[in-house]
Amino acid sequence: MKNHIYFFLFIISIYGCKDNSTISLNNNQNANFVIALLENADEYETLAAEELKKYFTQISGVDFSFEKNNEDTPKIIIGKSKNLDAHTIHYGFKNTDFLIQGGNGKSTLYAVYEFLERELGCKFYSPKVEIIPTQKIINLPENLSYTYTPDIHTRTVHSRLFYEDSTFANKRKVTNEAFPTYVPIAKVHTFHRFMPEEKFYKSHPEYYALRNGKRIPTQLCLTNETVYQIVKDSVQQQLLRYPNAEVISVSQDDNTQYCQCDQCEAIHKKEDSAAGSMIYFVNRIAKAFPEKQISTLAYQYTRKAPKEIKPEPNVLITLCSIECDRSASIEKKCEDFKNDLISWGAITDNIRIWDYTTQFTNFLAPFPNLRTLQPNIQLFNRNNATWIFEQHSNQPSELFELRSYLTSKLLWEPNLDQDKVIADFLENYYEAAAPFIQEYITDVHDELAKDSSFFLFLYGDPSQGFNSFLDKNNLANYDSLFNIAATAVKGKQEILNRVNEARLSIDYAILEFEKKDLYNGLKDDGGKLILERLDRFQQTTSKNNITAMNEMRYTVKEYLNLYQTTLQRASKENLAYQKPVQLLTSPKKYSNEDPQTLTDGAFGSSSFYANWLGFEGEHLEAIIDLGEEKTVNEISAGFLQVTNHIVFFPKKVSYEISMDGKKFRPIATLPNQFPLMKKSKINHIQYFTSQGIGATTRFIKIKAESSLVAPVWHHGAGLPSWIFMDELEVR
Repeated sequence: MKNHIYFFLFIISIYGCKDNSTISLNNNQNANFVIALLENADEYETLAAEELKKYFTQISGVDFSFEKNNEDTPKIIIGKSKNLDAHTIHYGFKNTDFLIQGGNGKSTLYAVYEFLERELGCKFYSPKVEIIPTQKIINLPENLSYTYTPDIHTRTVHSRLFYEDSTFANKRKVTNEAFPTYVPIAKVHTFHRFMPEEKFYKSHPEYYALRNGKRIPTQLCLTNETVYQIVKDSVQQQLLRYPNAEVISVSQDDNTQYCQCDQCEAIHKKEDSAAGSMIYFVNRIAKAFPEKQISTLAYQYTRKAPKEIKPEPNVLITLCSIECDRSASIEKKCEDFKNDLISWGAITDNIRIWDYTTQFTNFLAPFPNLRTLQPNIQLFNRNNATWIFEQHSNQPSELFELRSYLTSKLLWEPNLDQDKVIADFLENYYEAAAPFIQEYITDVHDELAKDSSFFLFLYGDPSQGFNSFLDKNNLANYDSLFNIAATAVKGKQEILNRVNEARLSIDYAILEFEKKDLYNGLKDDGGKLILERLDRFQQTTSKNNITAMNEMRYTVKEYLNLYQTTLQRASKENLAYQKPVQLLTSPKKYSNEDPQTLTDGAFGSSSFYANWLGFEGEHLEAIIDLGEEKTVNEISAGFLQVTNHIVFFPKKVSYEISMDGKKFRPIATLPNQFPLMKKSKINHIQYFTSQGIGATTRFIKIKAESSLVAPVWHHGAGLPSWIFMDELEVR
């Protein structure tokens, strides 16, 4: 009887006499509860208990112990519940105990982090930045009960913050890999893996796509019976190799050159979509492996849903939004995708979304699309997409930590107040600099919104914004805001470093803007301001392990080296500067097709959008008039290579000279030092330079020999290839 009285008094001490609406988990010295794990706890449940104990100690200074067979002490019970859906989380009081539960072990871990955030004010902003409040007594409302089931079950943000730190991924409730449960080597674009061109094409070209009367190894012929048998056997081998994998991708390669043979085209015509032959083929594979899930893409030419054929129950449709304008939401500026989403939803319940949130050609460029993230995720959510892969840059990009954090929050809870989330992050991540970075975010988005015709493209370039949201005045304003932000945190080196990291996008945009007229730009101050900005760019990227400029393996080191080379080029007198250019072949599309691009003093970078003159499917031939006779010792021209966009170096470049502009004599023929191969560098610049000429001339002719078409092994096989040139320099 005495023991029962003591226990009654103990419970009163926990529940409190002054305020019986709250329950205290501890007093000043000791914990009033112990942490208890259910029997047969898995690794996630065990981790959940350890994390709860760790953060309780940080918050209160009190050590919460694990249960030690003390049945009389109230417990915080952690473990999965059979009564909950696999993705559901729950926490709340039950009798004298407090339960933290999930439908499985992973959900239980998520429940702990949600409890710490929602109830105790913990903030997990990045792997290195957490805000853990302190309070001597942890009080909880005695009627506390919270249950939540996220609509989006598989949430992936393509960010190294999550891939390299599984603990942080768990705190943000996203996956720590791109395609969980997939066969590791068959996640996407798998046709070439199942049937590599080098193994089959030469002996069996009929296995591959028929285009313009010729078989090319860009895609498979999906109505060829032998192709089906080979792919089925390959799928079986991979599933045997990875027996625990639940999903394997059977999907098109990353190009639009699908098969147009009579048999495939008959299906396409019947289904009013090239997805018809894809679903026909993938359904056959799915029927052969009913216990597994077969993933395929609704991507580019297969994005439109077929009219009649329906995916098998174990076929997963991954719908991709790669074409969409990111200056506004999909519903406002990409209605075709929205309609395709609805159409696929009418024929299958297995829709997965592959969305895109960065500029892949320029990771560090300003990319004001933050206002599109929430409405797009809400659109996917309304259309019953339970698996969303947000393809961010993986490598650091503009406001990388904010974007990673915000996207993860939206995937978990699509209808939260996004503005409050952003403001909270900025305040705690940038401290005194927050108002100025917030002002930058507001201004750059507002300026883009003013230009309703602007297409914010995933494969664009900051130069496209130089007459819009990145014009000279706007860049000066953004730069000024970051100057003020840096001053606001002067002396706090870690916060200043975060500000400088956020500033990289504006530094990069300004550096690129300066290339428009470096000749005159260097005259103003000898390039002092440019060099200072380059130095800050180098120091910030180095300190933060930022190494990639784009998805084409173009590195920060290469960018900085190229910029230094460009400064050296611009610092030397160029006899061809602003001299008239006569084109003998026709450019296409870029730089307004202006011949003067070749002598305007504007230097090209790693992207063909800015300051490059492009020629598609033909050679380059041009004449430059120096205006008067000059002694020439050196002629040089820069050319760009971006192999995945079918931009290749010329096979050779020739220079000829003339006094009258009619009769020319050759002086140099320079071969390509980097012949095109499968392993060629994707993003590269080469200078074709002839020195020691020692000749007098007025006119210079340049000829650049194009390969004209992409080689048969390239994903653009048979398509016209490009050559791009920037400045002709004569000394």
